[in-house]
Amino acid sequence: MKLDGFGIFVKDMSMMVRFYRDVLGFEIKEEENTSNVYLIKDGTLFLLYRRSDFEQMTKRSFSYGNDINGHYEIALSVENYAAVDDTFKEVISKGAVPVLEPTTEPWGQRTCYIADPEGNLIEIGSFAK
Repeated sequence: MKLDGFGIFVKDMSMMVRFYRDVLGFEIKEEENTSNVYLIKDGTLFLLYRRSDFEQMTKRSFSYGNDINGHYEIALSVENYAAVDDTFKEVISKGAVPVLEPTTEPWGQRTCYIADPEGNLIEIGSFAK
């Protein structure tokens, strides 16, 4: 098997499309009211799939984390340490929820965490000073 991509099951598609498109700069071309967003971001398949549509398709219900959850993270890299700080400030000013302010970790990575509107964690980091 080969990893092709990943997806997020979302409650409010319009809000999530706006966040990933307008705050993080993903090239989402689908309408905000769609049930399934399919795009390639930096060579990786990225999906947003409306929870209710997935449950209808599978004929079963699922449980989902509320608020900020630690089930997984989406990791985004930027060019250097300064870009981590600048990107953090920019996305927070556009509505991302701050989780961890930029910090340099003992393993040499400058990193920070934000959450999307449904509480999914997003890391922004760089190993380049």
